[in-house]
Amino acid sequence: MPISPPRAVAFDILLRVETQAAYASELLHSDRVDKLSPPDRGLTTVIVMGVLRWRSRLDELIAGASSKPLARLDPEVLTALRMAAYQLAFLSRIPVSAAINDSVDLVKRARKTSAAPFANAVLRRLAKNEPAPTAPDIGLHPEKLAAAFSHPQWLVDRWIKQFGIESALNICRQNQLEPSPSLRLDNPSVEAELAAQGIQLAPGGMLASARLLLDCPVSDLTRTAAFREGRVAIQDEGSQLVALLVGTGTRLLDCCAAPGGKTAVLAARNPNSEIIAAEIHPHRVDLLRQRVRATNVKVIQADVTRLPVEGEFDRILADVPCSGTGTLAHNPEIKWRLKPSDLADLHNKQVVILRAALPHLAPGGRAVYSTCSLEPEEDEAVVEEVLADPPGYHLLDIRSELDRLRSSGELAGENLDSLIRGSYLRTLPGLHPCDGFFAAILERTQAPRY
Repeated sequence: MPISPPRAVAFDILLRVETQAAYASELLHSDRVDKLSPPDRGLTTVIVMGVLRWRSRLDELIAGASSKPLARLDPEVLTALRMAAYQLAFLSRIPVSAAINDSVDLVKRARKTSAAPFANAVLRRLAKNEPAPTAPDIGLHPEKLAAAFSHPQWLVDRWIKQFGIESALNICRQNQLEPSPSLRLDNPSVEAELAAQGIQLAPGGMLASARLLLDCPVSDLTRTAAFREGRVAIQDEGSQLVALLVGTGTRLLDCCAAPGGKTAVLAARNPNSEIIAAEIHPHRVDLLRQRVRATNVKVIQADVTRLPVEGEFDRILADVPCSGTGTLAHNPEIKWRLKPSDLADLHNKQVVILRAALPHLAPGGRAVYSTCSLEPEEDEAVVEEVLADPPGYHLLDIRSELDRLRSSGELAGENLDSLIRGSYLRTLPGLHPCDGFFAAILERTQAPRY
């Protein structure tokens, strides 16, 4: 019997994630995946995301059935074992024989034929064990959180220290769930157009303009004309909220603009304004141009520290590259790659970007600094370090802008206090209906002295 297409594709994606630091979310939207049937596409996604979310628990199961240390296994063998272990432990409708046989054949296909008997023996032993519970009742015991919800211990310890154990528990639990796709519509009429095609939407949980995709594969949405033409986009509500905080002006700068979701929000809110969207990486510039089609947006390839622009801007968005620890429900591989030492490196780069962006502000202009990270080194610490330099800027209380969005009817269904941490915006997975975002608003008060 040939290997089932969804398992073959899932294996190749997971192997690239493991060995090439690729991102599963990008590979799952590749042409190869799109060519699969809807059921096969669904199974591929379930296996890939399940293995990445539960990797440490799967490794624990495999280690208990293996005669070899996992560190000695080739990545092809370990990937195949993780796939089968996930199906055996978490997918009750998958036949045991299909999960085992396909994984053993994947080992052979990867030219690791000598390891096939070993893989078969490990998986046969696993199949005899009781499946791992998918929703462990662990109470509020810090020492059990990381193991039960398959997160690195050091990350869990940080979140307990920063947010408290209940919030850390909610973050970990939410990260293990498949998030409901959040949508941004460029016009309310798009909803009726999608409904006529059988795609039902529900109101968002935080923003009046946001929508959630109901009981429908994402692939059904992406095949519509509205999606292809950019009139509807998949975008987390937290991401949309950050862009709304930028407000309006006659000239706007988006410093690290790709992949373009926030740029599109700025364009929709400022249809008659000049918007410069800068991105340093060529392939991401191409992506940005594909996704942002507003005629008032000029996309440029540029390093924010050497922007080839003249004049000043009323509004600036510095949505900087970050660890992404607020997005683990969508990008679970991040938690296995990130190291504590990475945070200091990211902090230094983020300080450079923010310092480079601020001198482009006009007097009285405002800059929004944002990340999708939960880590203080990337968030408050960056803002505080930049503001400790010679004067010229001050921090605004985020509450005033959230009040403005609430008064205008754009922010709905959320307790403002839950969104505020000090003077900053802070959303948390498990508490808010979105990923974890941080945002600060800085205003220029006088000429900078950098």
